[in-house]
Amino acid sequence: MTSDAMERIAQALERISPPPAAAPDWAGNAYIWQTAPDRLQVVEQVSRVPLDLLVGIGRARDTLVTNTRQFAVGLPANNVLLWGARGMGKSSLVKAAHAEAGQGTILIEILREDLPSIGRLLRLLRGTDRRFLLFCDDLSFNHDDAHYKSLKAVLDGGIEGRPENVIFYATSNRRHLMPRDMIENERGSAINPAEAVEEKVSLSDRFGLWLGFHSCSQDEYLRMIRGYCDRYGIAIDDETLHAEAIEWQQTRGARSGRVAWQYVTDLAGRQGVALD
Repeated sequence: MTSDAMERIAQALERISPPPAAAPDWAGNAYIWQTAPDRLQVVEQVSRVPLDLLVGIGRARDTLVTNTRQFAVGLPANNVLLWGARGMGKSSLVKAAHAEAGQGTILIEILREDLPSIGRLLRLLRGTDRRFLLFCDDLSFNHDDAHYKSLKAVLDGGIEGRPENVIFYATSNRRHLMPRDMIENERGSAINPAEAVEEKVSLSDRFGLWLGFHSCSQDEYLRMIRGYCDRYGIAIDDETLHAEAIEWQQTRGARSGRVAWQYVTDLAGRQGVALD
């Protein structure tokens, strides 16, 4: 192949390859990381639940808010894994904690599928004068899923180290970010079972804080609903609320903050109350 032909191929590859993402002006306080091409899409209004309405998770709430405030003012803070029961406010707590950190900290959501691009995102954020809370919701890995290796770049940072102005929060239903049967399969089929399992579960060990979320009690469930009703001006007496809310819970076969909100949404609709 001639040098001219090689030059034309190189120029063609350069034309089709996406240019490096440009940093935004950081006018917003929340963004979503998009790829193909790389860009940060501003979120005009973050969907949040007020911190005082997150009932039944007091210890996790206080720990996460404290950690986030430390990070916001430049003090040492840990990456955090929020794991446990579905619908108990893990992602809501992350967004509420970000609101408590003040305007100087920017929330960036990254999808699990985009984790291989996280190194490019870190290069974009490194060296700026802002502080960034990276957030990955519903994080988990399946068999032969190599995305977890990409995540080590933000948790450990490689030879460059994690940028001082970046912290990472993730939510998951799984404490070790992968199904138990996958871990058991590694133990049974690997040449060196201990090493195979260690590699898989070591990712969760890289989070400095683990915050566990468990199913709520009936009293907590009813307190959640009463808090929402009081906040949005939904008039209902305790006896009716208890009877309807418990029936709603039974039809869903579950009791959680998400189920409580779904009942409140139904109740507000029946009463003609807007949930702004």
